[in-house]
Parts: sequence; structure tokens; C-alpha cells
Amino acid sequence: MDVYLVRHTTPDVASGVCYGQADVGLAESFDMEWSMLMPKLAHLVNPLVFSSPLQRCAKLAQRAVDHFNFSSLLTDARLLELSFGDWGLKAWEDIPQGVVGDWTDEHVMQAPPNGESYVDLHLRAKTFLYDLDKHQNYKQALVFTHAGVIRALVAEALEVPLREASGMEVNYGSVTQIALDAGVTRLKFVNR
Repeated sequence: MDVYLVRHTTPDVASGVCYGQADVGLAESFDMEWSMLMPKLAHLVNPLVFSSPLQRCAKLAQRAVDHFNFSSLLTDARLLELSFGDWGLKAWEDIPQGVVGDWTDEHVMQAPPNGESYVDLHLRAKTFLYDLDKHQNYKQALVFTHAGVIRALVAEALEVPLREASGMEVNYGSVTQIALDAGVTRLKFVNR
């Protein structure tokens, strides 16, 4: 199965705000960003479509399903962005920098207060990925999700440490492709 991971378009949140799992909407540039994403998805033939339940992914997923007349759209909480817990919707500069620095150094294993670690996100994301093998009738899956999930799945496909993938750039409205074959993953491309 070819798995196309799409990062949501630009969120409607101030720059420098830690938003994670906060259910923020999409910026006014949504229609323009959709028009740039649409050609990247035009080759898909009735894929199994999944979305994070957050509106910034769900709105984009629904637009794709409606535009291309895809027959399915399922939401899955395993596709949520990293939970930043108590830091949600706070400006990064308002979080004590020593605390942020400690977390940044150890974010793979350490969670923000009342949040989750990158290992936690990776575990739920890879469970989602390997559950796609159950859908043998589909050759393609289209997944609308977040940068953290995409980075975690790229790390899984490349079998590299999470720390290495966590710095990978994933643009808004970009597509990353992973091939999944009987539980074996291969990275086809990133951030197109």
C-alpha cells in the first residue's frame, strides 16, 4: 500500500505559539494552499482516507474527499499532533526557558507537564501505520495529519532514531509518501 501523508495547511494561530493538540482553525490562505496541494493528490484512485480529528486536518481531508469524490473518510486519534499538555496555546517565550531547554534536549523521552513524549507519539503513530495492513482491498491511503506524526513515521520507515527525524522540515500542505508492504516500510519521498 502506498501511504500519502499530508500535513495540514497553515493554522490560524499566532507565530511562536505552542499549539500541539489545540483545535485551532486554518488561516485565510486555506483556499490558495488547497489549490497548490490539489495537483499532488490528483493521481490517487479512491484511496482509503484518514484524518486527525483536529479541524485543521479534518477540513482539508473533507475538501479532498469532496473534490475528488473519494468514498471514505475516517478519523483516528492516533494521528493527533504531540500533546504539549500545560504548554498548549502558550507562547514559547512565556514558558520558562530553562524548562523548555531541558525538554528540548530530552524531548524524545521526556514529556512537557501533563503532555506526552515523542516516544509516546511514535508508538501511537506506528500502530496506526501497521494497522493499515488490515485494509488489503486498498492500494493507497491518504492521511491528513501533523508534522510530528509525519516525522515519527519517516523515522519508522528509515529505521533511524527519533531524534534524527525530529528536526526534519515538514511544510504546511506538503505530501510525504511511505510504501507499506506486509509490515515493511520504505520511504518514497518527503515534503513535496
